[in-house]
Amino acid sequence: MNTYNGACHCSSVRFRVRLKNGLDSARRCTCSFCRMRGAVAVGADREDFELLEGADALTTYTFNTDTAQHYFCSRCGIYTHHLRRSNQNEYGINAACLEGISPFDFEKVLVIDGINHPSDDENRKGPRIAGTLHYVRNEE
Repeated sequence: MNTYNGACHCSSVRFRVRLKNGLDSARRCTCSFCRMRGAVAVGADREDFELLEGADALTTYTFNTDTAQHYFCSRCGIYTHHLRRSNQNEYGINAACLEGISPFDFEKVLVIDGINHPSDDENRKGPRIAGTLHYVRNEE
């Protein structure tokens, strides 16, 4: 099942999303904004994202090219999703906002080179992998 319910921390913003590649699409990014935000994002087509509540609570942040649109709850401050710069038909969804999912559920997460974005280099096709983030749970 690739359909999840999600919400911000205070539940003012609630949504339902179908993930086109399930949780296998989990990514981090090295751009200045994503590096500071620190979220694990999973991918969904725009038509597979349904905002159920809280349109009035959402606020948007854009920077640099103003192409990507990052959505946050104006009440609790949690980033819920963003319209991707690399594909305007796709959202990145904050995995931590999905019911039953934690960023610590991912043993390995690919890290995309967002500093050298593919849209900035007409000769490059697709994102470059900058590395892999690993989470190893301590055994007690």
